[in-house]
Amino acid sequence: MDKLVFITGASSGIGQALAWRYHQAGWRLALAARRTNEIEDWARRQQLPADCYAVYRADVADTDSVVAAGQACLSAQGVPDVVIANAGISIGVDTAVRGDIDVIARSFATNNVGLAATFHPFIDAMVGRGSGALVGIGSVAGIRGLPGHGAYCASKAAVISYCESLRGELRSSGVKVVTLCPGYIDTPLTQQNRYSMPFLMRPEDFSERAFQAVTAGASYRVIPWQMGVVAKLLRLLPNALFDRALAGRPRKHRQDGS
Repeated sequence: MDKLVFITGASSGIGQALAWRYHQAGWRLALAARRTNEIEDWARRQQLPADCYAVYRADVADTDSVVAAGQACLSAQGVPDVVIANAGISIGVDTAVRGDIDVIARSFATNNVGLAATFHPFIDAMVGRGSGALVGIGSVAGIRGLPGHGAYCASKAAVISYCESLRGELRSSGVKVVTLCPGYIDTPLTQQNRYSMPFLMRPEDFSERAFQAVTAGASYRVIPWQMGVVAKLLRLLPNALFDRALAGRPRKHRQDGS
């Protein structure tokens, strides 16, 4: 068990599924989340040996918190081989509502600044070693904007662009930057959605394909691939046709449940 993976948002959903997949492959786990008790409960249920994982409390919306978690991992477990910035939030917004502007700010603090802060503690050590992978979890929703979903779509578009920029910066360092764009995954983030979700995947199926993509050194991967085709087709649609196609589509729940 020499290899180490650091995963944020590891208390549920995609993060937890990724943790299990890496454990099955014999990796050591560094698991970060706000709800550390849920990680510990999961680890006990899965009967994980105590020496194969460590848990770090981190709120990725708080830069100092997630940086401290990364530094604690470096001190306790060493330099990870893979860092997965998975933690994120998805809340519908209405720009005409003042409180939803705060939701947009929180979305970017979590999904973008938090992602960069997750990578930050590890970059110098990985570059010094000449190897490693930094994995950003984007979304198909970042490829084209959806009505009522501006905070999430914009923040995930920013994830895609940021990771592309970082990949160029680290190109000659030996450190890979991988962008994974899930489609619809059956997690707490999607289970309350009011619209159809084509090609819905189980987290376990996503984690298998994600593990394979990172292992293969892919720079960008949409999972499942069918959603990549759908997204490209939507990208090609003229604005008038795109707007017409989405007219009347139910919106994502806002923070007040509406």
